Amino acid sequence: MSTDSALEQLLSRARGPLGPAIDLDFGFETGPLAELGRVISRMNGFFLFNAGVQVFRVGEEGLGHDLLHWNTDDAWKDTYGGLADDQFCFGQDIFGTQFAVVGGEKVVRFDPETADVTELGDSLESWAAWLLADPDVNAAASFAYAFQRENGPLEPNERLVPLQFLVGGGSYDFDNFAVKDAVTAMRIRGPIAQQVHGAPDGATIRLDLA
Repeated sequence: MSTDSALEQLLSRARGPLGPAIDLDFGFETGPLAELGRVISRMNGFFLFNAGVQVFRVGEEGLGHDLLHWNTDDAWKDTYGGLADDQFCFGQDIFGTQFAVVGGEKVVRFDPETADVTELGDSLESWAAWLLADPDVNAAASFAYAFQRENGPLEPNERLVPLQFLVGGGSYDFDNFAVKDAVTAMRIRGPIAQQVHGAPDGATIRLDLA
């Protein structure tokens, strides 16, 4: 990573590590998983932009959720009915929007309410540049700062879940959000995403939370 790279700029702003030092190698010489291994080997989990973005740590000890357990079916992916199976999620924003590597080749944004995927590029460098291009929109920087100033800091394992889902017209008012364990927050939204994903505009969705 060159000193002027976007990823290097992110790391210079990071708050971490969240876990003990680790040497991580995903078995890729190039591509986003190779980059991720180098990043976590350098700083094992961290927060960015007022904790608006979290990159998971790896290992049994540390703060927040472990990257490898986060990506198991029984953490939360089983509630998405296969819609999240291709996503290797390495981080998330304060709302639980996932940042993931797909197929070892592409970095994407995964919407937890709809399971819609937005491609951000073919490298962590592309992801870093996207975050830096508009931190308030892409990294929830100002929202994260203001919410935690008013309500207190989130714990490393916590994220926000809307009481009225954003896809259903819920607002970004602070009182529309509850603080939940990040796994719980994802499991709440998985069944909703199964109903919403691929539904035509104007379709009636039954928000069955049972």
